[in-house]
Amino acid sequence: MPEFLKLSPPAAALELLLHSLPDQEPASESVEVLQALGRVTAADVHAKQPLPSFMRSTMDGYALRARDSYGASESMPAYLTVMGEVAMGAAAAFSLAAGQAAVIHTGGMLPEGADSVVMMENAQVVGRGEVEILRAVAEGENVLLVGEDVAEGALVIPAGTRIRPAEVGGCMALGIGRLRVAKLPTVAIISSGDEVIPPRSIPGPGQVRDVNSYSLAALITQTGGAPVFQGIVPDRLETLKTTAAKALQECDMVVITAGSSASVRDMTSETIQAIGNPGVLVHGVNVRPGKPTILAVCSGKAVVGLPGNPVSALVIASLFVVPVIEKLLGLKVQRPRPCLTAYLRTNVASQAGREDWVAVKVIPSTAGWQAEPIFAKSNLIFSLVQADGLIRIPPDATGCAAGEAVEVYLF
Repeated sequence: MPEFLKLSPPAAALELLLHSLPDQEPASESVEVLQALGRVTAADVHAKQPLPSFMRSTMDGYALRARDSYGASESMPAYLTVMGEVAMGAAAAFSLAAGQAAVIHTGGMLPEGADSVVMMENAQVVGRGEVEILRAVAEGENVLLVGEDVAEGALVIPAGTRIRPAEVGGCMALGIGRLRVAKLPTVAIISSGDEVIPPRSIPGPGQVRDVNSYSLAALITQTGGAPVFQGIVPDRLETLKTTAAKALQECDMVVITAGSSASVRDMTSETIQAIGNPGVLVHGVNVRPGKPTILAVCSGKAVVGLPGNPVSALVIASLFVVPVIEKLLGLKVQRPRPCLTAYLRTNVASQAGREDWVAVKVIPSTAGWQAEPIFAKSNLIFSLVQADGLIRIPPDATGCAAGEAVEVYLF
């Protein structure tokens, strides 16, 4: 019975897959900024005006010319004439000259002639229309200058950036109502197996509900792709070939999740070889879970054959399907994946030369975060439901000892 001839290291396998895909700009569309949350920009975004567009106070206090406060202290205050109060949301109806000040509130526009603000607690009214300044301020102190946040014409969001709430707020501040973003790449999901039935069906003897199609669809959606269900395909080579060829023609990427037997793996590999060139690039990855992974490029599109076990399928999809979707989106601004340092509560064994990913539950303690490994077979999906993240054991290690610090990659 055929078996893996050569197991590829995960990093090398991913690099080969990504480099075998064509470099091309993603198709794009214009959307309202609020609908752009989680999408990837397809064009640079520039500021059409400076932000702030006027000098603004960052404190409640008195606007003044800084040089009129030089030398001021509690024992020797400076005395200024109060010309009035700056109304919020409007320019002052007056300007300031030497020896003059104006009441101003946080966010208010400095009157012409003013260049700084003294905080309210560092000033004291001493009579009608007069204020004591008890502390000197420097020019620009307690003030936002024109363009201090963003200069006019500045690049504020590069192409290839995933939009977060902060970018949404920034666009609103600049009056940008629409963004050009990459269209969602379509990812076909083919689930195969004579024993697999739809989730709402009642399993008969030897049957299991389709878990992978739906967990993979959720991961694809979370990453920024559009899952396209191809249904459940029986273990028939010609049927799988027909379904895969149609999916390849209609979608930007194809994911096949099949059983774990060698015969089914061979059927998936043969199907991939038949639907486009160059075909299979990697058949077997030196990782656990997920050794039977198949990575391929057919007619310029990525095709990934995943193991049938739900845990293996989801972990491997995170390692290989997610980066392909990010490439299809044109994602260039890479941000760190959420992770935290925790201390293992139990020894975790590993085989030297193989990269292991182990699900863990993170537990708070007075000594810091603790990571409790969840030891379970790769067909038990609730081992991931109970977990908070995964730890990676590198191939040059034979495991991790209890008490050792590990990085937990959070879900």
